[in-house]
Amino acid sequence: MHALDAVATWAIPALLAGIPLWGYLRGVAVYEAFLAGAEEGLRVTVQILPYMLGILVALGVFRASGALDLVAQVALPLTGRLGFPPEVLPLMLIRPLSGSGSLAAVADLLRAHGPDSFVGRLASVMQGSTDTTFYVLSVYFGSVGVKKPRYALWSGLCGDAAGFVAALWACRWFYGGPP
Repeated sequence: MHALDAVATWAIPALLAGIPLWGYLRGVAVYEAFLAGAEEGLRVTVQILPYMLGILVALGVFRASGALDLVAQVALPLTGRLGFPPEVLPLMLIRPLSGSGSLAAVADLLRAHGPDSFVGRLASVMQGSTDTTFYVLSVYFGSVGVKKPRYALWSGLCGDAAGFVAALWACRWFYGGPP
């Protein structure tokens, strides 16, 4: 266990020191390459900023307007039949939109129900087994200038739905159902 702790402690500093050293040994102008990478990263950040701002504002309006709660109420009969606890429905709606918003929803569920509750475990597994589809599409596709994502949105949403169902199945299998 001590060896694993030592590896965990020194892995990042070793990479931070080892990569420039490896580049220097191979004859790369390390500092100039670092500056070129930082310049490109800053350019990409400025390029995707409008997309990130748009998705964050849309998420804030969606939550503040009460539309999130309304959609959760409409979806409740279907998700209830599938066995999803109603407490996780807002998480299922926010997760494809925003990682930080869904993390806040998970924190709220953990605070309200506890990390060892079925809802807390299910929310944690859902957070880890799904992705922020709209965020990924807007940021990544925006950074390379893709205007027509074609089937990427529906593929991502189907992946999220599969992740939600798999999380429910795995939690029921590992921990049993809710009390």
